[in-house]
Amino acid sequence: MQNTMSSAHSPEGIAYYKKLREGLAFGATGFDFKGLREGMATRREPDDPTIRCRRVDIAGIPGEWVVAPRANSDVRMLYIHGGGFISGSSEFYLAMAAHISVAASCAVLLPDYRLGPEHPFPAGLEDCIRAFEWMRAMGPEGPSRTDVVYIAGDSAGGGLTLATLLALRDRGLHQPLGAIGISPFTDMTLSSPSIQSEGERDPIMHPSSLPEFVNRYVSPDQARNPLASPVFADYNGLPPLLIQVGEYEIIRDDSVRVAEKARAAGVDVELEIWPGMFHVFQSHDPLLPEGVEAISHIAGFMRSCMAE
Repeated sequence: MQNTMSSAHSPEGIAYYKKLREGLAFGATGFDFKGLREGMATRREPDDPTIRCRRVDIAGIPGEWVVAPRANSDVRMLYIHGGGFISGSSEFYLAMAAHISVAASCAVLLPDYRLGPEHPFPAGLEDCIRAFEWMRAMGPEGPSRTDVVYIAGDSAGGGLTLATLLALRDRGLHQPLGAIGISPFTDMTLSSPSIQSEGERDPIMHPSSLPEFVNRYVSPDQARNPLASPVFADYNGLPPLLIQVGEYEIIRDDSVRVAEKARAAGVDVELEIWPGMFHVFQSHDPLLPEGVEAISHIAGFMRSCMAE
């Protein structure tokens, strides 16, 4: 396992973090569920007009393809959006998917999986499994099977990325060449030490928000289920993993603990802890220098998986 903890971060990143700190982290003054859902349903188009965004029906699940002009449509990524399992949308992640499509020359599929509390665990996970199977057989231009496939996701989507890998393995289904977890939310028991240690430094999420997300997604008796909390999973037989997380995240140690478990099971893991960075910094547009570099690392990881 590779652990990356560079000491350098950009002046732009430092300034942006300071600006974020001027506001209040989500949940600091109450849990605005309606506002969260409305905000994360916003359509954020790519800046580059040559990027193709096409809505599609993914075996009954709404979603969208994002394809850069030079992308190879036989190289495909299922990107599972964040939003705490209860919010988020494909539309909110179009710009981020576009950056990945450009950097990795791949087609990116964004599914609108079912959300809690209306559709609690494991509904969203089942949608992700179905979307992955569909993506192997259906490309941006129509029916076209490929095995050059990846799964990625951020926050709740990072947790679902890992859960999808586990479910595919346990069901004897085809695995992707590799998977990328960006600030994955992997522990519904909320036992990571960083929840307390980073509580005053995380500008995105307040610790008091986490139980609100969890209680709308899983029942107490499901909190330790490895498909809900992949930090408790057995990682034997999984493909290579790249995990990226910011230094100042209350769920930072969800990533650290998953990387340790996967490494112990013999999985090839790259863990990147980005200094001075915050939750899913790769999604903030225009991209910070750290965001550009992190997405470049994702593309490099995908190429390395393909080469192997």
